[in-house]
Amino acid sequence: DAVTDKNRSYRKMYEFRCVFCLLFLIFSFNKVDLLENGLARTPPMGWMSWGYYRCGVKCEEGEHKCLNEQLILSVADSFYNEGYQEAGFEYIIIDDCWSEKKRDRNGRLVANKKRFPHGMKYLADYIHARGLKFGMYTNVANTTCMRYPGSLSHMELDAKTFAEWGVDYLKVDGCYVSEEILNTGEFIRFLI
Repeated sequence: DAVTDKNRSYRKMYEFRCVFCLLFLIFSFNKVDLLENGLARTPPMGWMSWGYYRCGVKCEEGEHKCLNEQLILSVADSFYNEGYQEAGFEYIIIDDCWSEKKRDRNGRLVANKKRFPHGMKYLADYIHARGLKFGMYTNVANTTCMRYPGSLSHMELDAKTFAEWGVDYLKVDGCYVSEEILNTGEFIRFLI
């Protein structure tokens, strides 16, 4: 039995060495070359209204879960005053349900006048003044996921509008849109 135990011990040592060598080969030949330009060292970090407020449009029922200008201003102030930036958080993003139900007479998206009385440019400027970045939401179909105006047939105009407002980050959804439209990548072309 001493010989058998010794053989088992050698076999386990041999198996360990084989596994170690195999792992060494895998990791030494599987290097990833990355572009070191200082961008995207961490994922975008921030706050997005959808996580808690969703489509909080019933503000007359109280401020609880009301997606409006005052909420966004208070989030910006909290980020600025409570040290979120030092921890790497920099984005404040308004998700779906921020707009009027119809575009203006020129075809432009319009912020809901009751909930965002000063408009999106005002919010962007307020957020930027605190060293933060402003994000918004759109969808590549005719409507957003919650049936507000989407960007299909208005992609170039919407991209210009978001740029004029000072939007730094744009969340683009794909609700109610065909795969063919998604595969064109048309909206991305206007954002560059």
